[in-house]
Amino acid sequence: MQLLVAYQSDPAGFNMASYIAQDMDEQDGIYKGKNFDLVVIPTPAISADWLEEKYQYQGYVFLSKHAAESGTLALTCHSTGNFSQAQFGGLPRQVAVPHPYLQKSYMKHLWMKRELFSKFEITIEATHHGPTALSKPTLFIEIGTTEKEWNNKKLCEDVAKIIVEEFKKEPQKHKTAICFGGTHYPKKFNKELIEGEFALGTVIPKHALDNLDKELFSHIVDRNKESKYALVEWSGLGQNKQKVVNLIQDAGLEMIKV
Repeated sequence: MQLLVAYQSDPAGFNMASYIAQDMDEQDGIYKGKNFDLVVIPTPAISADWLEEKYQYQGYVFLSKHAAESGTLALTCHSTGNFSQAQFGGLPRQVAVPHPYLQKSYMKHLWMKRELFSKFEITIEATHHGPTALSKPTLFIEIGTTEKEWNNKKLCEDVAKIIVEEFKKEPQKHKTAICFGGTHYPKKFNKELIEGEFALGTVIPKHALDNLDKELFSHIVDRNKESKYALVEWSGLGQNKQKVVNLIQDAGLEMIKV
C-alpha cells in the first residue's frame, strides 16, 4: 500500500489531495482507499523525514507545487536527495530510495494525455531537496509554475485523475538506471524515461558531480538496489568524466552513453 502525501499550505498539493479525497473514507486523519491511502500533513513536504515514525507504508508519493525562476509552465516528477548541503529539507549527502517504475508509468501516462496540458513542459527534474531519510521509495509529483497554476482546480484535478489511474494498476517493471550528467531538466534522460526501455533511479546532474566521491557514490548505489545500469550524458559530465567512469566501473554497473 502506498501513501499519498500533501502539505496543507501547498495550494497545488492540497488541491490535488482534496479532489482525490472525495472518494475516500477518512479515519483518524487518514483517507483510506483500495489502492492507496492519503494524508494531509501540517509541515512542508520537503521536511517530512519524520513521516515513517507515524505512517508505515510501502512507498510515499508527495503531491506538490513546482516553482522555477524561469516561469516556464511545467508538470514535473522527480526523486529526492541532497548531494551536498541540505538547503531544502532532508539530510546532507543523502538520497532517498527512488520510485522508478511508478515514475516511468506516471510520466508516460502524462505524456499520452499531453493534449490536456499543451501549455506545459512535461519533464522530470534531477534529484533534489528532501525528504531523504525515508526507508521506502519516495517520489514527488509537481504542478508548476506560479500561483495561477497551483490554484487552478481543473488543472490539479486533471493531474490527480492520472495519479489515481496509475494507482489502480501494478507498475510494469523495467531495467533501471542511475543517471549522471546533464542539466536540472535533463532532456536526454526525460526522453529515455518516456520513450525508451529504462526506468530511472537517482539523477545526478552535472553541477552536483563535483561532490561525488566513493562514499557518496556507494550510498547512492545502495539506495538504488534495483539499478544495474548507469546512463551517462557523455557530453554533460564536464571535468568529472573520468571520475564518474571509474566509480561506475568499480561498482560493476553497466554504463550506457546517451
